Amino acid sequence: MTSVWNGWKKGFLFALVLLLGLVTFPVSRGNAASLLTIDSHRDGGRLEVGTVRIGGSYAGAYEVELVINGQKVADAHMDDPDGDDAGTWYYDLDTTAYDGEVELIARGKDTATRYNAWSAYTRLTVHNPAAGVPQVTITSPADRDKVSGAAVVAVNVYGASPVKSVEVRINGGNWKRAEKKGNGYSYKWDTKKAGTRTNSIEARATDVRGHTGRSLTTYVQTGGGDGTKPVTVLPRQDRSMWIWENASYNLIRTPGSRQVLDAMAKDTKTFGQDPVTTLYLGVDKLGGADMLEDERPEVRDFVRWAHAQGYRVQALIAGGTVPPYFGTYPRYREDALREFEKVLNYNLASKSAEQFDGVNVDTEPYSLPDFKTGYPDVQIQYLDMLAALMERKEASGLSLPVGPAIPRWYDSSDTAKSITWNGSTKWLSEHIQDTADYIAIMDYRDQADGSVGIIQQAQGEIDYANKIGKPNSVILGVETKDIADGGDPETISFSEEGRSYMERELDKVYAAFEGNAAFGGIALHHYDTLRALPSAWGPGARFWQPPADNRPPSGVKGKPQAAAFDYQRIDLTYGRATDNMEVEGYKIYRSTVRGFKPAEELLAGTARGLTFKDDGLLPDTVYYYRVAAVDASGNEGPASPEVSAKTGVTGLKPMIVDGMQVTYDGTRATVRLKTADMRTGEPVAAAVHGRFTRMGGKYVDGRSAADGTFTAVSELVQADSGEIGFAPRRVMAGGYYWAHAYDKPREASAVWGGAEE
Repeated sequence: MTSVWNGWKKGFLFALVLLLGLVTFPVSRGNAASLLTIDSHRDGGRLEVGTVRIGGSYAGAYEVELVINGQKVADAHMDDPDGDDAGTWYYDLDTTAYDGEVELIARGKDTATRYNAWSAYTRLTVHNPAAGVPQVTITSPADRDKVSGAAVVAVNVYGASPVKSVEVRINGGNWKRAEKKGNGYSYKWDTKKAGTRTNSIEARATDVRGHTGRSLTTYVQTGGGDGTKPVTVLPRQDRSMWIWENASYNLIRTPGSRQVLDAMAKDTKTFGQDPVTTLYLGVDKLGGADMLEDERPEVRDFVRWAHAQGYRVQALIAGGTVPPYFGTYPRYREDALREFEKVLNYNLASKSAEQFDGVNVDTEPYSLPDFKTGYPDVQIQYLDMLAALMERKEASGLSLPVGPAIPRWYDSSDTAKSITWNGSTKWLSEHIQDTADYIAIMDYRDQADGSVGIIQQAQGEIDYANKIGKPNSVILGVETKDIADGGDPETISFSEEGRSYMERELDKVYAAFEGNAAFGGIALHHYDTLRALPSAWGPGARFWQPPADNRPPSGVKGKPQAAAFDYQRIDLTYGRATDNMEVEGYKIYRSTVRGFKPAEELLAGTARGLTFKDDGLLPDTVYYYRVAAVDASGNEGPASPEVSAKTGVTGLKPMIVDGMQVTYDGTRATVRLKTADMRTGEPVAAAVHGRFTRMGGKYVDGRSAADGTFTAVSELVQADSGEIGFAPRRVMAGGYYWAHAYDKPREASAVWGGAEE
């Protein structure tokens, strides 16, 4: 199955690229600043109950989304008939699920920088008591109290609807009913069997409408104890690896997938790499599932297995919000605390062999719209959040190390300098190192040496850790993900250079910090992209191979769902498939013929997760879909039942990229393509935005000529063998839209040289 697997990998990688030079004709906007507004409602206004259209305008932006209450990010509908990245947007918000304040902010991508662009925040109020969620507070005992005998847990509930039930849970056990007492509720807890330990107390209330509210956790002591605080011992974390939820839910639900993880983590031969010893396991919600709340037995089984194999496992969390960095704000502090407390409470409810060995916190507040303009307030809010997490850890009596992922520039950027907090003025990185047990620097560079290399960029944090006496507390993270679609340069990732080059550079990092007490190891971002990273791109590319397997995965659970988003996009959701090993992803097949049989020429794309956005379609057209799972060895499971949806209508005409070719001259790659009317084949002068792939990562913005031709040149790439491709990202012209599902061809690359020695 090796050839099938490698072909699937390359197709999977290119599909990821599709979802995300020298140009003769410059784009007219140049570096003009982007503008995003919410015009339909004024800040402080009211919302009606029902479906309310939220809308605004944009200029110099694309991919506009609406962030709702820090818990949902929704794609907006955009209207740009002139094809100039300026127009109006809207989203139909169902307010029936909200009561009280609703915070909205529009987010898009800046056309000049490809970084996030933001509107101003708009805070509105909806009066909808029927959607109100009970507010639950444990009023007694207090946090960190010592209790004994028959302890009374007192709970206060406030809500717009009558309360149906109030329950209390101790140490993750069964929920027990609390009785009404006066203006509150009480539960009698017999502490005799608790022993000497810290206990978690949680309360929840459900109203007659079925809405359930939860308290924050109260931590109390039972038994004797001498009051000694637990000591956090920080082991070396070399190597560690981030594992996000698309993979982590497979690991807890499909035990066979652990064979693939174990084989890859312990492999030291394929690329001469060091083994992975520490796993940062993503534990956030996914597809409506919450593993730490709803699937604790499965999580315990995985952690117990990992410990038996010699791994340490840290829970990987963010900010408890969507996007995760909103957890920085004080108004979302409870969300951040709840996410962190879920890890603490899981540990308190689990046996030693089933407990997490630490918590890695990936909040990334620098992504907030006001991180620069709100300096230093937002930076201080982040430090306050981090301190609140550390206080919760201390209250829980647990000693597991807690460390945030931080960028490499928290000790050099103007937005991180001279932060006065808790009476001292320091670099942001130094405050974080003072507060947390360790840091994982996102030291994302594709070279070890030099002023911009991995070694020099981490030196400040290494030196400070030694100064304050924190051994093993600086972890250096490196990137393997293809990031060239965003604003970051390709120089922050090893995606273009490949695994063999990366390992040679990491050897230099080890040599530089060998014997340095502060250095705690190297962390790899992340499991999925690392597994798919070849030795080097080209005809001799070597991919990591999973254990031999010829059993295909199951079909997806249930029947997929398809719904038209607009005139050129259909959204699909489908259930999870299972496998005796790892489900690598899902193939989505598309046809305009009912009852079709899946075939490679009908492949619309691939997905790692359980959703797929199929865009670039034709308007007013019925499309049929089937979904099949593919495992890590390339085995394909049975296709799902067929589902269909019909796209909407539009006055815009479909345009395609035609005849795309990529050539390589020994130093650079050149892409040549034509933009044309899909129906007539006539050339269309259009704005073309895209990027080189594989060994290339340069992003280009330009315009095709009157005859539709477009040419762009990659960055300097010199290698005896290799592969460079090109992926158009956006193609814009007045009166047209890009029907890229019909591009001819849909992908192109130049391959040269021979196999590796």
